[in-house]
Amino acid sequence: MKIVTSLSFQGQCREAFEFYAKVLDGRITGAFPYGDGPPGMEVSDPKQKEWLMHCWMDVGDQALMGADMAPEWAPNIDKPKNGFDVSLHTDDIDQARRWFEQLSEGGKQVMPFAETFWSPGFGSLVDRFGIPWMVNTQPSADWKPSHGS
Repeated sequence: MKIVTSLSFQGQCREAFEFYAKVLDGRITGAFPYGDGPPGMEVSDPKQKEWLMHCWMDVGDQALMGADMAPEWAPNIDKPKNGFDVSLHTDDIDQARRWFEQLSEGGKQVMPFAETFWSPGFGSLVDRFGIPWMVNTQPSADWKPSHGS
């Protein structure tokens, strides 16, 4: 089984997934615009013809899905994303820091990347597309927090 997070956008899905592919060394294997949909699925707004109805990106043995959604299809799409984070985990603190810094570009750091009581390096952010992320460094078996908390 694979559980895959699907992210929703309002016209930025392609740009976001190209950015994520670059940051995470991913590979977009599917990107289907509404304008290429079957008969009966036409969109009335010309700008939405280029929006993606489905995008798939493989990252190692994991994946992310995405789509562009108009408010008439997804009534809360224009509200801040809430109640989830895309969470990245690695045992390489330098990799975690790079992901955090790159994903933060143009976005907002919620919790700056730093040591915590559970991790040698953790941070949370909302990227420039409004997607919340957590980046976590998994500690080695012998790791202990340096600040004693």
